Amino acid sequence: MTLSQAPAGWRKSSRSSQETNCVEVGRIGGGAAVRDTKNRAAGHFTTTAAQWSAFVAAVKTGKFDG
Repeated sequence: MTLSQAPAGWRKSSRSSQETNCVEVGRIGGGAAVRDTKNRAAGHFTTTAAQWSAFVAAVKTGKFDG
C-alpha cells in the first residue's frame, strides 16, 4: 500500500508543552504521517492505520520504556 497523499491536520502531543524536541502527527487516508517538529522541511514518513495502532498500543503499554 502506498500512502502518498499530503497529510492534513498536523498536531503535536499536548504532553509536549512548549518543548520543540518532539514529533507531529498528520492524518492521511488509511494511516498517519509523522514529522520532526524542529525540522518540518525534512519531510515525513507514513504508516498504515494498523502500523500506527500497533505503535500507539506499544507506547501505552510501556514497551519502549528504558
